[in-house]
Amino acid sequence: MNRTPLAVLLLLAACQQGAPPPTRTTATPIGLEAAAIQAGIIPDPASTDITGLYAREGDRVCIVPSATAYRIGVAADYDDREHCSGTGTVTRAGEILHVTFEGEGGGQACAFDARFEGDRLVFPGRLPSACQRICTGHASVSGLMLDRLSESLSEASTLRDLRGKLLCPSDGRS
Repeated sequence: MNRTPLAVLLLLAACQQGAPPPTRTTATPIGLEAAAIQAGIIPDPASTDITGLYAREGDRVCIVPSATAYRIGVAADYDDREHCSGTGTVTRAGEILHVTFEGEGGGQACAFDARFEGDRLVFPGRLPSACQRICTGHASVSGLMLDRLSESLSEASTLRDLRGKLLCPSDGRS
């Protein structure tokens, strides 16, 4: 009986067990995304300022710096009875934006994490029920995907809601 094939199989099996499978431990871009960031084709979300005016169809979001973090305002206008309008604060941890919209009388209406993708904001599809307080009727800010229209602080600070209230005043006035 020839034992050489059996010995080779056992040796190969032992070699395969010794190497652990590679694991991805960082959230760095890989492949085409990393190459596009390096070439300057797309912005690097980790090093891009979030200040600006974002929009898609009737939905608008402004973000401006404040003394401690950023101010955020949202206006989603569907018609006179169906709309959303709110202001709050944003803090950033990489591509994650921690958004807190204020409730009436200064109380907290809702808090959630959105994504910043360089030139796009993405709100989660499911938000806490308290977020409905900034909306009327069946309107909602769930699942908003907005593209950056401008990086200009002055443009972002001029966004108004249906009643004419400034949503992101850069000097603290409203």
